[in-house]
Amino acid sequence: MQAWRVHRNGEPGEVMSLEETDRPTPGDGQVLVRVTAANVNFPDALLCRGQYQVRPPLPFTPGVEVCGTTEDGRRVLATPALPYGGFAEYVVADEAALLPAPEALDDAEAAALHIGYQTGWFGLHRRA
Repeated sequence: MQAWRVHRNGEPGEVMSLEETDRPTPGDGQVLVRVTAANVNFPDALLCRGQYQVRPPLPFTPGVEVCGTTEDGRRVLATPALPYGGFAEYVVADEAALLPAPEALDDAEAAALHIGYQTGWFGLHRRA
């Protein structure tokens, strides 16, 4: 599969490269998700820079929220298990953390709901 990989820390545009890599294998309580849309978030930039509170081992794939389809056909929102982030064709995610993707939204819109939407809502309602 193709994935954007980071082999050294730095600015995302300088350290991410598109590569062929193995498809991740789900562990206990995890499922494989085919990514149909991935949202770009500030934590992804921090991950690339090595400045996020979670520091996955190098190399890793950034991408902390996606919309995709499980092997059994469910359209879901997921927060991928690092080091296999969402800037890839497939991710693994914890089954218990999957959310159904709203039918009223397309995949790109739905991908932004988990972190992007909540961050905006918090800023408007708690900080503004």
